[in-house]
Amino acid sequence: MGIMLVTGPGGAGRTTLAAATALSEARAGRRVLLVSEEETTVSDGNLRFLRPRPGSDFRREFLDLQARSSAALDFLGAAPFEEAELTELPGSRPFALLRALRDAAAGDHDLAVVDLPPLPEALALLALPGQLRRYLRRLLPPERQAARALRPMLAQLAGVPMPAQWLYGTAARWEDELAAVQAVIEDPSTTVRLVLEPGPAAARALRDARLGLAVQRLSLDAVVANRILPAGSGDPWLAGLAADQHEHLAELRTAAVALHELPHLGRAPRGAEDLVRLAPARTGDPVPVPEWAVEDRREQDGVLVWHIPLPGAVKEELSLVRRGDELLLTVGAFRRGVPLPGALRRCTVTGAGLVDGDLRVRFTPDPGLWPRTP
Repeated sequence: MGIMLVTGPGGAGRTTLAAATALSEARAGRRVLLVSEEETTVSDGNLRFLRPRPGSDFRREFLDLQARSSAALDFLGAAPFEEAELTELPGSRPFALLRALRDAAAGDHDLAVVDLPPLPEALALLALPGQLRRYLRRLLPPERQAARALRPMLAQLAGVPMPAQWLYGTAARWEDELAAVQAVIEDPSTTVRLVLEPGPAAARALRDARLGLAVQRLSLDAVVANRILPAGSGDPWLAGLAADQHEHLAELRTAAVALHELPHLGRAPRGAEDLVRLAPARTGDPVPVPEWAVEDRREQDGVLVWHIPLPGAVKEELSLVRRGDELLLTVGAFRRGVPLPGALRRCTVTGAGLVDGDLRVRFTPDPGLWPRTP
């Protein structure tokens, strides 16, 4: 079972293209699930729909957390909420969509097409599970759970409730759910498709998409150039728009990703037949994710080199900080704390360079930590 994540700048037609792809695949005989917050009227016997429910998800999670922490809340004299009082808070939608993504991966269909938010929100969404798991591990380290046996005695001595088992239990449950979603996102069968309308901002959007995905160790499967105007029109106004668009389209064609070019219908899509006309062709096998490889150059230069592929990165936007066993990587608007491979944890960072989108971080073995050879 495969998952196709569809995103793009706002207004580029990503929701329409997600629906078109899902319908086309269903008509080809595949069992397809379309995950989208937008309602659609298209139908096919092989096509099913899943809409994220942020309101109901928020109420369920809030009431569960309230029930688990009832002892502490009672001690503080808090008045619990009833379900009818709860309204969705900002920030609920990303979690509802991640939960829908996890549920989609567990289904019995051949393909799940997921309509993601516009590009900046989509990149933040895909990074969210890993970020939250990192925060949980730092704030509630699993190895400290062994101390929970002492909490009842400490509570009696202090006269106030101590952090209860529900805290670590809740953290463990969140860890499991986030790990499941992250596994879906990083699975080799999960692909990312970017929808663009050729124009002045298209090249920058493509660069941001490739770079943002690369920081998360993901890759872009294909680009869809949407609403292509016909060339050679006798109308000077339309001919000028088409010429400008085709100039930007030529720039997209130089990118090292599969490019699908879809015509402008001259109107908004109407019904299933228009959607099928807009469905991009299949891309074949998923694009392999570039490997973050460690090159052993101890015999030549006395160092190990960690190669991190960052297509489109520029030196001025790049920052690296070693913190413990992590490398804090910042590239423009994107940041990630990356665990170091085991061998590099026994080394010190001695330099870095960026060569044609390949970040090369040099590590020198620490004599006090590196295994001695007989």
